[in-house]
Amino acid sequence: MIAKLRNLIFRKVVVKSTLWWYRTVYGMKIGDHTRISRGVRMDRTNPKGVTIGSFTAITRGVSIISHDFVMREWRPVKVGDNCFIGFNAIILPGVTVGNHVIVAGNSVVVKDVPDNCVVMGNPARVVEQNIVTGPWGIRLDKGNETPVKY
Repeated sequence: MIAKLRNLIFRKVVVKSTLWWYRTVYGMKIGDHTRISRGVRMDRTNPKGVTIGSFTAITRGVSIISHDFVMREWRPVKVGDNCFIGFNAIILPGVTVGNHVIVAGNSVVVKDVPDNCVVMGNPARVVEQNIVTGPWGIRLDKGNETPVKY
C-alpha cells in the first residue's frame, strides 16, 4: 500500500514538476512522455541548447553537455524520439542522436548517431543497425510488445 502511494506521488508530482522545471525555468525543449531519471546531469550553462524528443528514456547518471568551456563554444545537443540513453552515458556538445536509438551504458557519444541503431563504447560506435524501438527505446524487433501504459 505504501509503495503504491509512493509510486503514485512520484509519477504525478515529482516527474511532472521536474519536467516543468526543465522546460519552464531552464528553457529546454523536452517532448511529451519523456522519462528523465533523477541523477541526470543536464547542461545548465547552455540549457536552451538541449532538445529531447518524445517518448525518450534517459537513465540515471547520464550527462548531456551543450557547451565546451575550453573552446568557448555553445553547440546544441539533440536527442530524437523513442530513444533510450543508458546508465552513465555522456553526450557531448554538438551531437545529434537520431530517432529510435539505443545508447548503451557508459558510452561516450562524440559524433552524430543515425536513426534506428544501437551505439556503445568510448567513443560510441554503431554496433547494430535497422532496429525497431517503441516508446522509451524498448526493442520491438526482439519479441517485445509495445507498452500501452504511459
